Amino acid sequence: MRTVLVTGTGGAGRTTVAAATALAAAREGRRTLLLTADRGPVPDALLATALPAESLGPAEPISAAPGLWAARIDAAARFRDHAQDLQERGASLLDLLGAAPFDAEELTELPGAEAFATLAALRSAHAAGGWDLIVVDAPTVARTVRLLALPEQLRRYLRRLLPTERQAARALRPVLAQLVGVPMPAQRLYEHAEHWDGELAAVQGIVESAATTVRLVVEPGAHAAESLRAARAGLALQGCRVDAVVANRLLPTGSADPFLAALSGRQQTALKEIHEAAEEYAHGTAARCELPHLGRDIQGPDDVAELAGRCVTAAGDDAARALVPEARAAREGRAPDPWSVEDRLAEDGVLLWLLPLPGARRDGLDLVRRGDELIVSVGPFRRVLPLPSALRRCAVSGAGLRDGVLRVRFTPDPDLWPKGL
Repeated sequence: MRTVLVTGTGGAGRTTVAAATALAAAREGRRTLLLTADRGPVPDALLATALPAESLGPAEPISAAPGLWAARIDAAARFRDHAQDLQERGASLLDLLGAAPFDAEELTELPGAEAFATLAALRSAHAAGGWDLIVVDAPTVARTVRLLALPEQLRRYLRRLLPTERQAARALRPVLAQLVGVPMPAQRLYEHAEHWDGELAAVQGIVESAATTVRLVVEPGAHAAESLRAARAGLALQGCRVDAVVANRLLPTGSADPFLAALSGRQQTALKEIHEAAEEYAHGTAARCELPHLGRDIQGPDDVAELAGRCVTAAGDDAARALVPEARAAREGRAPDPWSVEDRLAEDGVLLWLLPLPGARRDGLDLVRRGDELIVSVGPFRRVLPLPSALRRCAVSGAGLRDGVLRVRFTPDPDLWPKGL
C-alpha cells in the first residue's frame, strides 16, 4: 500500500495537488483514499461532494469519483472523544481527588490535536486495508516534519518515563489497591503506556516504510528555492524520501501584456532556481512537475483533471510519475537506512557515520553526544539518533558537512574497544 503525504509552503496549493494526485491515481485504476483536515470549501469543490464536518473514519469514507474515496479528519471531535474516554477510565481517581470531570461541551481541542488526529486517521486507513494508495493532504512542511517525527519522539518519552525494567513492581499494586480501596493509577498508567506504544509503533512503521513518500509543493517566487532547501533538510533529518517537487500555478510565457510578461519572467527565474535546488537536494531522485495557472479558482474535479492532463502532456514521463505513483515502487517494509558507517580505521584510525542531510547548512547544524545517542539539530528541527553498536565504544572526534552529507568522525575508545581490533 502506497502512502503519499503532500506538503509544501503555505498557500502553494497543497490541497489542489493532493486532490490531483488522488484523482489521477484513481483514473489509472488504483483504489485511492484522500485524507484531508481542510475545513474550508476547497476539498468539497475539488471532489464535487460535501465531506461531513464531523469526524469520519477511513473505514467508511465518502465516494468522490470512480475509484476515489475521501474523508475529512476532524481533530476537535477526536479530541473530545478521547478526553471523555480518559475521564471515564480515570473516574475512580477523579473521585478520590474530589475533581469534577468536564462536560463534552466544555472540551476544546488543544494545540497539536490535529497532528494526533492525522496520524490516527492514517493508522486507521492502513489497518482497514483495501487501498492501493492513500494520499494525505498534509499541513505546511515545517508542521509535517514535526508530524512525522512525533511517533518516534513519543515512544522515546514513554521509554524514559515508564521504563519496562521497572514494571516488575506492578506485582505489588493489587495488594496496595486492596489496602486503599481503589485501583492504583500506576497500574493503569503502565497498561495505557503499553497500548500507546503499540499504536505509535504501528504509525512509526508507516512513516518509515519504503512505500511512504513526501511530495513538496511550491509556488515559484522570490523565496521558493530557499523554502525548498529548508524543507528538504528537515525531511532528510527524519529519513523521509521526497518523490516529487511540484511547481504550482505557473503563468503562461510569451504574453504581449507587459505586466503579465514581467510576472511570468520572475516566475521563470524562480522556477529555474527551484529545479536547481531540487536537483541538488534530491540528487535527481525526485520527479519535477509543473502545473499551470488556469486563470481562475479551482471549481471542481474537471479542473483537477485538467491540471493532471496538462502536466503529463507538458512534461512527459516525469510528470506522470509525479502525479500517479507507480505501483511497482510500492515496496512494503521499512525503507533502507540511508545512514551508514564507513570503516576507515586502517587508513585514518576513525569510523565515519555518514548522515545524508541535503539542504543543510553549516551555520544551522549542531551535534551533541549524549551517552549512546547523538542529538542532531538542523535549523529548527532536531532528532535523537541511537548510535550503532560499534560507535558506542568510540568518542566523537569531529564532523564535517560536504556535498549534502554530514560525516561524523568516531575514534575508538581504548578502554571500551575490543582488544586486538
